[in-house]
Amino acid sequence: MRLWNTPPTKMCRNHLLGEHAEMHMFVGCINKGMSIKGYVDKGLVDTSLIRMRHDQLAAEMARCGFSHNSPLPEFDMPAQGSVDVLANEAELARRCAACRALMKDG
Repeated sequence: MRLWNTPPTKMCRNHLLGEHAEMHMFVGCINKGMSIKGYVDKGLVDTSLIRMRHDQLAAEMARCGFSHNSPLPEFDMPAQGSVDVLANEAELARRCAACRALMKDG
């Protein structure tokens, strides 16, 4: 799981939908009392951004014509973690030719 936090317009369909699902998985773990410490420690999530990021992804999904019928449940967790957007963009471009092409266009 990871919060990429790159502009959603620079993400391919698979990564857009995948990150959206991962925001729900983070909240599910938090609400079940499961630790996400490993993700926080590795710089893969900033808990203060989960709700905002979900909403950004949902807006991009709607813009692309996808239906979004999964509001993010409420959750309570102190702000923890950080993500390096530039490093994430580089990693996303390295992993995915479609995202790499979108990043060059944008």
